[in-house]
Amino acid sequence: MSATHTLVIDRLGHRGEGVALVEGKPIFVPATLPGETVAVTIEGNRGTLLDILAPSPNRSAAPCPHFPACGGCQLQHLSAETYSQFKRSLVVDALSRAGVAADVNDPIIAYGAGRRRATFHATRSAAGFMALRSHQIHDLDRCPILVPALAQAPRIARDFASAVGPCDVAFTASDMGLDVAVRAKGTKANPKLTDLARAFDLARLSLNGEPLIIHRQPTVTMGRAQVPLPVGSFLQATEAAEAALAELVVKAVAGARQVADLFCGVGPFALRLAERAAVLAADSDSPAVAALDAAKRKAKGLKPIAAEKRDLFREPLGPFELNHFDAVVLDPPRAGAQAQIAELAKSKVKTIAYVSCDPQSFARDAATLVAAGYVIGPVRPLDQFAFSSHTEVFARFERP
Repeated sequence: MSATHTLVIDRLGHRGEGVALVEGKPIFVPATLPGETVAVTIEGNRGTLLDILAPSPNRSAAPCPHFPACGGCQLQHLSAETYSQFKRSLVVDALSRAGVAADVNDPIIAYGAGRRRATFHATRSAAGFMALRSHQIHDLDRCPILVPALAQAPRIARDFASAVGPCDVAFTASDMGLDVAVRAKGTKANPKLTDLARAFDLARLSLNGEPLIIHRQPTVTMGRAQVPLPVGSFLQATEAAEAALAELVVKAVAGARQVADLFCGVGPFALRLAERAAVLAADSDSPAVAALDAAKRKAKGLKPIAAEKRDLFREPLGPFELNHFDAVVLDPPRAGAQAQIAELAKSKVKTIAYVSCDPQSFARDAATLVAAGYVIGPVRPLDQFAFSSHTEVFARFERP
């Protein structure tokens, strides 16, 4: 049996775990707070919480009975103020390490009605997220951070696992109902799947990336457009976050007549920007670009959108192309936009609106732009992943 250790938590790590120092080395203890005295067992650099001997005044009661056993959330035990400070600190620390001086605002809270997307691991007997520090599924009856339309998601996932065996079930709440995508190794279509799709009135059911049955084409509203969702399409986790980020982007490039929307996805920014400016929208995701193109063809009152498939990691727009635009919008994946940023640094583009899902890569790219003469405006963290250690970042860069 492992020995019990008494530790004092020093700080929160960037994944939201409490960090204590033992003989100068960090020990990471989930569900703890700075200043708390805790009893733990230790294995390697990981501590398992046994008891809180002296709780922090900043501790709050978790709103979900599955916390902290369920690994889907990391921060339900923080008070609202401590939580906000932690989210802001993720951005402040990343910029500091990159040598970028900038004002960082308090986070914009963008939970809205909850997350409209979720992926559950499922077996015949369990459906949910992986348990904390485990490869075992923590079975859920409900998940309070999801939109009401996903209330039955755990049950649906278990029923699909009963039909195909262990699987991952991805849910998206669309305007037309639930879009469900099942991934299961070695599984082929069978009548049980289509029966379940009808029983739960799914808008669409896909199996291993291919549509199996479509009762109603899943769509989402973006500005004046209805976008047909490709299978597995990326969307901001909450509708409120998409709207808030779009508002920041549109405001940042106000007055621009020619805008490039790079890493455009299905068009959450391009379709709104086109209400005022001509837009080049580029992304390497062919189905996403096709969906954007289909949406803009049916939407009314938009200026031209040129939707282009382009790998911006291998083939970024160069200065000659970039200099045709008054403003550039970037919303890259977690790795950031290093290659494209290097070309922007050599360009004459006046305004850059940068949306990021990773403070580290954002800070790296921001340092490149600042070194090239761009001035960074106030940085806006945005929190759409309630109780997690993830945060979005927005900033406007201006070339004097």
